[in-house]
Amino acid sequence: MLTDREKTRRDTCDFEFFSLNDNELEGDLPTLTELIYLRRALSQPGGKLPLFDLDGQQIDDVVVRRCLDRGWAEPWFHNPLKPDWLVCKLTAAGRRVASEP
Repeated sequence: MLTDREKTRRDTCDFEFFSLNDNELEGDLPTLTELIYLRRALSQPGGKLPLFDLDGQQIDDVVVRRCLDRGWAEPWFHNPLKPDWLVCKLTAAGRRVASEP
């Protein structure tokens, strides 16, 4: 009976070790908001990312910045009429992320 307890403890520790490794992958996945933002560019010429969501509201700067930081988007050009707007397009990595099922 004592041997079974030790084996169970070892198995539990091994499981916890592997589950911690799996959790690290979550940082590489886009949030739902980011995924919607990236997927909307798939049908646009040159992979242009939208400035506004489907309700006509400006895309949150946090979403745009996170996509830029992760390499899924890149600045496209500077808008002289609205210098505070960040016009971006998909990168190859962003296209892969947006195209995954």
